[in-house]
Parts: sequence; C-alpha cells; structure tokens
Amino acid sequence: MPELPPVVDAGWVRAHRDTLVLADVRWFLDGRSGYEAYLAGHLPGAVWVDVDTVLSAPPDETGGRHPLPEPAEFARALGALGIGDGTPVVAYDADGGPYAARLVWLLRRTGRPAALLDGGLTGWPGETETGAVVLPEARLTPVKWPEAALRSADQVAEGGAIVLDARAAERYSGAHVLPTDVRSGHVPGARSAPWSANLDPDGTFLTPARLRERYRALGVEEGTDVVVYCGSGVTACHDLLALEHAGITGAALYPGSWSAWSADPSRPVATGTEPG
Repeated sequence: MPELPPVVDAGWVRAHRDTLVLADVRWFLDGRSGYEAYLAGHLPGAVWVDVDTVLSAPPDETGGRHPLPEPAEFARALGALGIGDGTPVVAYDADGGPYAARLVWLLRRTGRPAALLDGGLTGWPGETETGAVVLPEARLTPVKWPEAALRSADQVAEGGAIVLDARAAERYSGAHVLPTDVRSGHVPGARSAPWSANLDPDGTFLTPARLRERYRALGVEEGTDVVVYCGSGVTACHDLLALEHAGITGAALYPGSWSAWSADPSRPVATGTEPG
C-alpha cells in the first residue's frame, strides 16, 4: 500500500477495507463512556482504543492529564488489539477526529501507516455494527518517541517557536474553566488555533490550500518552528495532522499541555483573546 496520507475518506476505506484495521477512538470531555458508545454502534470490524489507558500513561502533575505512554506499553496494548508491524490503521471518533488524532499522530511519528477517517463516525455513509470486535493478537515493535517531535515545558518557555493553542477560544481566553484545570488562560505568547477550525461545517477537513491559508494567518508555513498544545496533549494532534495535511511538516507537540503548565505555579499565565 502506498504511504498513507494523514486523512482519508470513506471511499478510500471501503476500497482498502481488507488490508487495514479500523480504530474507534471515541472519548467525551463531558465524561460519557466512549466504550459504551462504541458497543452501541461502530464501523464494521472496528476495535476500540481507549485514550486514557492505551494512548496515555497515568496522569501526574508533571506530565499532565494524558502523558505519553511508554513506547513498550503502547506497542503491547495496540498489539493486543490486533495492530501489528506494518498494519495500516484508520482511526475515527464521534466527530471530526479530535481524539482519534492522538492515535494517528503517535503512529505516524513512529513510522507506522495511519490516517484519520475524514468526517468521523457522523460522516460515515455506510452500515454500522454493535458489540465488541476482537482481532487476533499481533506484534508491534516498540519505537521510541522521536525527540524532534516533542517539546518540554522549559523548551516552550524558552521561546523562539510559534506556539499554537488548539483548545476552544473560550478556554484559551480563560472565560471557560474546566473543573480539572488548576488555572485558566493560556501560555503567554501562544496563539489561539482551535482544532475545530480545521474543519468545514460538515465535519470534514478543509482542503490543504485552505488549511495553508489558515495557518499562514497564524504565522505558520513550511519551515516555521511550531509547537502545538491543548488541554492535555490530545486534541493538539488534530492541529498537527492538519498542518501535515496542508504540507507543513516538522511541527512538535507539547505533551503536558495546559494540564501540566497550569499545575506548575512557577509558570506564568495569560488571559484574554490576545497572545499576551
């Protein structure tokens, strides 16, 4: 199979269905169970991938709510779900991919073929099925997270890179505070770049040309040093994949994101609609 682009449509999935694994990565900020939603109806043959236990290590103040999992544990968990070396993965969630993006980005940055299903479950025009899917266990070789794709809080604080905040605008400004947030606002100097603005009203991705326009307005184009964060390093991956979809490579993730930054009282906080 040719190298997967970061985003594929339903027609592509149907044409290659027998050669890939579908991954349902539903997760809900309001506390609803992604697994229960999966059991009630999912794409045929899809396995469920848990953001909290498969795509993250246990939360802590330094790493935030969703620290990156250890590479060996990540490989073990995905192998148990039937995702092995060389297995193409197409992931989706309830909407336009804000949570499925975490799985796709982690796989792509470690050299594995993976893509988001454009439009997610709501855009799937075909049939669905209920109940859990169990695939034969596979072997996925652990690969270290590439240092060039990640930034620490200290590296973000040093400056020099354009920092994008992928959260909703009201969380960026500090007008809306999650119960899990220690403080509200954003990293000083960060620019508001909500992941939802990567999508058309129908929940599918903007064209690469329109995405380039969007990020150019934020000061980002090919060759720009870019770091993206969000609440806990999950939806930031949507911006990272959108950048790749637009042909802008090399952007990095701050995994701890706001959950780690705001928990450290030594880190300054900006509020309002401007970077500060």
